[in-house]
Amino acid sequence: MSELPKPVIQLGVNIDHVATLRQARYATLLDSHNAEPSLVAAAHEAEAAGADSITVHLREDRRHIQDGDVFELREKIHTKLNLEMGNTEGILAIALKVKPDFVCLVPENRREITTEGGLNVLGADDSLRRTIGSLQEAGIRVSLFVDPVIGQIEASARLGADMIELHTGAFANAAPGGGEAEFLLLREAAVAGHDLGLQVNAGHGITMINLPKLLQAPHLAELNVGHHLVARAIFLGLARSIRDMRTLMNSYPMQADT
Repeated sequence: MSELPKPVIQLGVNIDHVATLRQARYATLLDSHNAEPSLVAAAHEAEAAGADSITVHLREDRRHIQDGDVFELREKIHTKLNLEMGNTEGILAIALKVKPDFVCLVPENRREITTEGGLNVLGADDSLRRTIGSLQEAGIRVSLFVDPVIGQIEASARLGADMIELHTGAFANAAPGGGEAEFLLLREAAVAGHDLGLQVNAGHGITMINLPKLLQAPHLAELNVGHHLVARAIFLGLARSIRDMRTLMNSYPMQADT
């Protein structure tokens, strides 16, 4: 039996908001037999539905994902683990113990509802370079979450990042199907990242409505999607939500130089 072709573009499923639902009732009772929903069960459901990796963001305030979740997921999932994290010593120490397949370094503000913009790589101090080096020395590939700004992408390459994740929030929020001006910035950024030898990922605010427009950008290797999939899961189930997006993503054209 011939092996199925590998999808052209990968799907990382962020399960932070499965943890948000659990924390709403069981934040102080995580060891209870009633604590639900299970992040491991959600991850396994996502994998079975076509997820290529599982993404979680371990925030300093531990608002949803907890330390134990990251260690348990590392042990029990069957695909790759992507850990989103701020550039802080405490979270870095955990990442070096967990050893996820890759880390995405993001800006973090305790007052924000969700990540509101890209990392300021151009204005970063030397600690960012040290963090990237420490992770890579441990065998962990590193992505930087950046706005689609050429200077930020060039700075990411200079720091030795393996990947960038383009912040698609402005594109997603500009119009129901994605704003044209914001899309052109993403397209230009994807080309620039690719030309600099970076793997180009994208994420934030991606939905079934704006995905077709986003898929017109070249060189995309992986999309990270969370809130939209969990929101649709309320009505359709998590597996159906992921399968629908995976099916749409499979229309992404093969590119010879990707």
